[in-house]
Formats: sequence, structure tokens, C-alpha cells
Amino acid sequence: MPRNPTVVRTVPALRRAVDALRAKKATIALVPTMGALHDGHVSLVRLAKRRARRVIVSIFVNPTQFAPTEDFGSYPRTWKADVAQLAAEDVDLIWHPEVKAMYPDGFATRIVPEGPATAGLEDRFRPHFFGGVATVVGKLFTQCRPDVAVFGEKDFQQLRVVSQMAADLDLGVKVIGSKTVRERDGLAMSSRNVYLSPEERRVAPELHRVMKETAGRLRAGEDVATAMAAGVALINKAGFGLDYLEVRHAVTLAPITSLKDGPMRMLVAARLGATRLIDNIAV
Repeated sequence: MPRNPTVVRTVPALRRAVDALRAKKATIALVPTMGALHDGHVSLVRLAKRRARRVIVSIFVNPTQFAPTEDFGSYPRTWKADVAQLAAEDVDLIWHPEVKAMYPDGFATRIVPEGPATAGLEDRFRPHFFGGVATVVGKLFTQCRPDVAVFGEKDFQQLRVVSQMAADLDLGVKVIGSKTVRERDGLAMSSRNVYLSPEERRVAPELHRVMKETAGRLRAGEDVATAMAAGVALINKAGFGLDYLEVRHAVTLAPITSLKDGPMRMLVAARLGATRLIDNIAV
């Protein structure tokens, strides 16, 4: 029988719980989430269990990374199902704070990331986003004091921003990326996929298919600009509202012009109806 993980909701209670997990110098892994857990999140938890003796999962829908026009109020919240899923994975601790526990009255300090956070990808369309992510993740790292933290590669720019922040601020946390988990038809798993209509859900896997085709062209030696233009045309033809399809340096996220510029990552963001999808693959 799986045991129910301990749930804490205040910072003092979290500190006591983390101290208890640290008994006998146990290593701790943190998996930050916003809840609405799916198999992609489960894969993060399982990787965390392989990298540390104790696992903390945070569930916090962070208001500072949502713009006023975005879906903070309607973001999926499935608390009971999330707890049951984490119990089945034998997670040790769930950190589930209220907004006021994270941002109490008078809160006035924020982290403003640069580097990968200003690469002209997600930041171009959501300029508020990475400041909110960096601030909340910085708080989670100092609150939970993990040895390692696991993030999904699906949010690749976010992974690079968090990795850079942890290194730059000497936070003592090793940030690990976990491979994107996909549905059988290739669609990257996301809590927001529930917003897709049946017809949109049928079209959505085209995003991944076009990326794979475009990556194949690049590997075959086609000019970067030509291959990417063909990919853009295919995504538009499929009915997406394309924000970007870019191939970037896999570490710095700087623009590249040829395979000789270093390891590459292809990143995409596009809308189907009211749902915005992001994805990426190695090239």
C-alpha cells in the first residue's frame, strides 16, 4: 500500500519537514510543478527518485508568471488526483503553499534573469514570464534546500533559465533536465492539452511531425534559412497560429546559421484556437 506523502503549507512547517528528511544526511530532490499532474510529471518524479533518497514535489500555481490576459484563474487544478498520484509514486513531501505564504504582504524582491531569458523566444511573447519563474524557483530552492531539482525539457528555455540562475547565484542545486514525455501520436504532454477541442487535438501532433521533418532536412545539409522557412509554411498550412519556429544553440539559445555553430535545439510555439502549445527537439 502506498503511503500518503506529508503535505505542508507554511514555510515554518516546510523547514521542520526538510530538517526531518535530512536525517542521516539523506539527499533531497525537488520537482517543482503547478499541479494538474500527468505522465510527464510522473517521469520527473521517477528521475528524482533515482537521483536522491528523498523527494519533494511542490504544487503551486504561481501568479507572477501569468499576465493579466492569461489563464491563471482557469489553470487546471486537480489536487485530490495529484496527491493520489504522488502517493502511488512514494513521494516523501508535498509543498503546497498558499499565495500569501509565497508572496506575503510587503513582498518586494524579484529576480530578473538575462542570458537565456532574453533570447527572443518565449520572452518575446510573454515578457513577464521568466521573471516570475526565476523568482518563484529561487524561493523554492532556498525553501526546500534540495541537492538536485528536476525540470522537463518540454519547457526548454525555462530549463536553461533556471540552470543559469542556479549556477550564477551559487544556489548549490544541480538542475537536471528530463526528456519530454509524449502521447502516442507525438504531442508533448501538457496540463493545457485539456483545453484542446477534439478537432484541435487531432491537428496538434502536426507540430511535432513538422519539427522532425525540418530537423531531418537540417541534418541532411539543407541551408538553415531554407529548411526553417519550409517548416514555418507547413505549420501555417496545418492551421496553427505560429509565434515562432527557431533553431538555436542548445546551451546559450543564441541564433545559429549552420550546424557548425554548435549543438542545436529547435523550438516552437503556436496556437490552436485558444490553446498555446510549445515544444522542442534536439537537432
